[in-house]
Amino acid sequence: MARSYYSTVFEHDAAAVWAVARDFNGLATWWSEACSESHIEDGKSADQVGAVRSFVLGGGTIRERLLALSDLERFYSYEFVGTPPFPVTDYIATLRVTPVSDGRSFLEYTASFESDENERWTAFFPAEVFEPALNSLAAHLSR
Repeated sequence: MARSYYSTVFEHDAAAVWAVARDFNGLATWWSEACSESHIEDGKSADQVGAVRSFVLGGGTIRERLLALSDLERFYSYEFVGTPPFPVTDYIATLRVTPVSDGRSFLEYTASFESDENERWTAFFPAEVFEPALNSLAAHLSR
């Protein structure tokens, strides 16, 4: 099993970051330069485990299912639904927000998966997905 990892510190407190990040359907709000539209399928709510979000990213549609969400621990995990947009299997990603004692937040974005090219995708997800997404989230919170 391969694992990708990215972390960063935000100048915002964890409650403020989590209030925005926890919205499983919020990508089009805070990552609008990459994600042009997003919706939750089948009338489920965005914080309901099992909810599937469908969003347009880079000209293609990606579908992801919410596997877990905890407001107490400030994290959610999700998996791809249907054909993954990358040649990986068993992909599970987790976004976690942890308070830092000085009022800032520590964010971790991880993914575990299988692939015939583990090294390539282990480097790809942090550089091409997690970092840009979290940079966009930070910019959104600073507006």
